[in-house]
Amino acid sequence: MKILLVINVATGWPASIPNAEVVDAKEYLTNPKYNELRGAKVYNLCSSYRYQSTGYYVSLLAEARGHKPIPSVTTAQDLKAQAIVRMVSDDMVALIQKTLAPLHSDTFDLSIYFGCNMAKRYSRLALRLFNQFQAPLLRGHFTKGASGWQLKRISTISGKDVPEKHWPFVIETAKRHFGGRAIPAVKRNRMRYDMAILANPEDPEPPSDAAALKKFVRAAASLGIAAEMIVRDDYGRLAEFDALFIRDTTRVNHYTYRFAQRAESEGLVVMDDPLSIVRCSNKVYLAELLTRHKVPVPKSLVIHKDQALDIAAELGFPIVLKKPDSAFSVGVVKARDAEDLKQKLAEFFAESDLLVVQAYLPTTFDWRIGVLDRQPLFACKYFMAAGHWQIIQNERKGAGRYGKFETMAIDDAPEGAVKVALKAANLIGDGLYGVDVKESAGKFYVIEVNDNPNVESRVEDIVLKDELYCRIMNVFLERIERAKAKI
Repeated sequence: MKILLVINVATGWPASIPNAEVVDAKEYLTNPKYNELRGAKVYNLCSSYRYQSTGYYVSLLAEARGHKPIPSVTTAQDLKAQAIVRMVSDDMVALIQKTLAPLHSDTFDLSIYFGCNMAKRYSRLALRLFNQFQAPLLRGHFTKGASGWQLKRISTISGKDVPEKHWPFVIETAKRHFGGRAIPAVKRNRMRYDMAILANPEDPEPPSDAAALKKFVRAAASLGIAAEMIVRDDYGRLAEFDALFIRDTTRVNHYTYRFAQRAESEGLVVMDDPLSIVRCSNKVYLAELLTRHKVPVPKSLVIHKDQALDIAAELGFPIVLKKPDSAFSVGVVKARDAEDLKQKLAEFFAESDLLVVQAYLPTTFDWRIGVLDRQPLFACKYFMAAGHWQIIQNERKGAGRYGKFETMAIDDAPEGAVKVALKAANLIGDGLYGVDVKESAGKFYVIEVNDNPNVESRVEDIVLKDELYCRIMNVFLERIERAKAKI
């Protein structure tokens, strides 16, 4: 993908950058060749992004042309509003305190050039701010008060705002930034689109293992999509891609959700999309949704603490309690009797005003039906962990933590399980889901719908093999092409 550095006057940029073309802003706005150019990344380095200024129109027309502007019009306007500085995450606040703690002054300005600062001790903070606010040249303004350091303002800067002595560092940083993103000529000619696959290398139980991630990358390449693994610190790079595939454990109050939101706002094809993350992450929402649409579920109640005493008579024992944001069997417990129920309710209500409680359905396995784009994709039996009532025994480490599994073709899975899984998943959206279904007395009951389902090498792919990865990538390809056709 071609890289353009657009500035007010091209001669104002002091050096050439490999893999990047420096373009005068007027030239970019008026020369027909840039209107006809496809697949460009536009780094807007104009002196102002004020409404209807030259810099504003560079980002605006870049979006209209199907280019990837950094900053986008949305980011530029957000930075002007400054309310955005109040939206920094808790971990960003902690990083600010830790990084600036040694300073003795009450104010501090941090210059950020393509995600870097000249002082290594500020490199982590500079990268996080670049990822959050997505502009090539930034300056953060901090003040220290009674509660510690605060980011008071974040602003874009132009080349004329860069001190003369900083220019060698800026040029070197820009070279590294663009050089690290460069795609060899042979590959660039073959690939039509760019995909980011978000994963967490430090996650001990990721939704896709390393082998599966490599298979996704190969499958994407076979369809003309250059897939690149990214991590949380690559947030600022999202505008470089045409699609985002999240293979990291998702939560609403989490960077994965912010990635999904940002990618969607930038026009990327996203899976999991933000709405699916919200809907699947909350068991209270799922319970209400499935019940309302008459999807068979175990007898379930959404309760407030004032109703807690009534549930035993309603459901009997044992009772399954679920925290609203539980995942991977964490936050899902079984109460054996009234005393056990009282204790667990107290623990759960300390964290949430609402809980989901369900009648317990004893089974030796759960069905997992994978659903993609409103069609069944794979079927697995996940057996309970040895001596346990769930497929994962979180208290155990090492061997025996998980139960066995059996993967089969969709046509070999019970029709009833596939039917209820499809009905449940299609209430959520048209993404990639894993629907957990219990079979009891010949009937099928949906337990939950998971966004970001496990797709692991030699587990879910045993039947379809590489075709599983190709089917998922093909949905991305179709959606990218539909999105491009609208531009």
